[in-house]
Amino acid sequence: MTEYGRGYGSESWHHEDPLYGESYGDQGAYGGQASYGNQDPYAGQQPGWGAPGPEQQHHYEYDAYGQAVQPGGVPYDPYGQQPDPYGGAAPDYYGTHDGYPPQHQGRQLRHDQTAPMPVVPPEPQPGDWQGAGHDEPWHDEPPRHEPEPEHAFFSGGDPEDHDAEDDGRAPRGNRRSDRERRGKEQRPKPKRRGRALATVVVLAVLAGGGYLAYDRFGPAPDYEGAGTGSVQVEIPDGSPVLQMGLLLKEEGVVKSADAFTEAVTANAKAEAGLQPGVYTLRKQMSAASAVALMLSPQSRNNLTIPEGSRAVAVYERIDKKLELKTGTTKKVAASQAKNLGLPSWADNDPDIKDPLEGFLYPSTYEVNKKMKPADVLKQMVDRAKQNYARYDLAGQARKLGLDSPLDLVTVASLTQAEGTSHDDFRKMAEVVYNRLDPGNSQTYGKLEFDSTYNYIKNQSELDIPISAIKNYDNPYNTYFYKGLPPGPIGNPGEDALEASIHPTEDGWYYFVAINGKTSFAKTYAEHEKLVQEFNKTR
Repeated sequence: MTEYGRGYGSESWHHEDPLYGESYGDQGAYGGQASYGNQDPYAGQQPGWGAPGPEQQHHYEYDAYGQAVQPGGVPYDPYGQQPDPYGGAAPDYYGTHDGYPPQHQGRQLRHDQTAPMPVVPPEPQPGDWQGAGHDEPWHDEPPRHEPEPEHAFFSGGDPEDHDAEDDGRAPRGNRRSDRERRGKEQRPKPKRRGRALATVVVLAVLAGGGYLAYDRFGPAPDYEGAGTGSVQVEIPDGSPVLQMGLLLKEEGVVKSADAFTEAVTANAKAEAGLQPGVYTLRKQMSAASAVALMLSPQSRNNLTIPEGSRAVAVYERIDKKLELKTGTTKKVAASQAKNLGLPSWADNDPDIKDPLEGFLYPSTYEVNKKMKPADVLKQMVDRAKQNYARYDLAGQARKLGLDSPLDLVTVASLTQAEGTSHDDFRKMAEVVYNRLDPGNSQTYGKLEFDSTYNYIKNQSELDIPISAIKNYDNPYNTYFYKGLPPGPIGNPGEDALEASIHPTEDGWYYFVAINGKTSFAKTYAEHEKLVQEFNKTR
């Protein structure tokens, strides 16, 4: 038997049942005796079906926790052969003995009957203190409206822990539900903030999911055509493809970063061809057109300085990139050289032709039209200092018998200017050091490099008359003066600098370039043979 009044049968208490609608006085209207006193409500049932036998009918007490116990403190077992805990006098909850009975009390049943489902009267309406279908009022006074306890779902507690004993009310079987004892209009509305918040979160997730689904599976927004106008976009070093796309979108070149990413993926040359730098592009281009233009040389705004370039050539490149009048950058270099961050050991000779020579480091720089010549020059000087700092030029110069770090950069510039390939840079550096020795019996301290004469003349000639070169008085003319020129004659690269720090030690003194290949000799006789071979190829 369930604890809610149902018997073992599966059917409900139908209104055609002869026992339906019985009075709740001492005698049922149809002969069934309803017992609310000491009579056994389970009379007529067989033992073993939850109905106690005559010898088991006792009164029970309740302990401090609301549990029914037999005399002596033995706990009551609701499913065994235990006495009826409700056999005693029924408490008067309703003011009169004839009031509506508690749910736990029932009729006397025969052993072949099932326990009926109790009739729950409709809830009263506001101002109406009579139950529907009953002539007598429930109570002499309006029902009490006690605040409904907050459900565990909203209070954070466990719904199973909300026992009757906790709030001082009778156990479930001894009381009517709160819903029966008060008006519907007095019931406080449950707090639904938690549910509302959950609803908002669900809607937000659904909305976000819809966007993600569109973004992931729908076509990426894209422009059509090759675009119009002109815009410069700088792509920083180390930028991934997605960041490139975001920068292009920000500048109005492409419509979405996703479209650009897809275009890069579809172009086999894009992965290796896209490099950092400044690009000249157009507004509102299709992603595919933007990728194709970025891969073309004309879109790149990077400024590349080749190894060995002279300062005057660097100035011309800057003027052209910034679209300035020829000679503008050269004037800025002459007037602002001391403000560009040169190291303290630079420009230590009054005969130096250009203090920036040797410090315009060969590399690729990001340049756009908004930049000024001084900005570009400072980038190059900073790059040179960073690279030179890696080699401890002052310490290396002392080891090699040079006077200053600038002398080592000068040797590197000579090595770079006279060498025709990276393979012979170390041999060329040895030639320089061997000839610088004043006691050598080959040149007696003179370098006699054509490159130094060409530097003075700002030319690159191979066939120079000996009479002209030996009689030209200039500090940079190594045919006229012994030792190194006052400063570098170009801007050496890393390979030439390393070769100048680590020259060979094979005894080389001479070299001749024949058909683009440098041949070296240790004696003057060997050198004459190379000259004859060179004359045959002129």
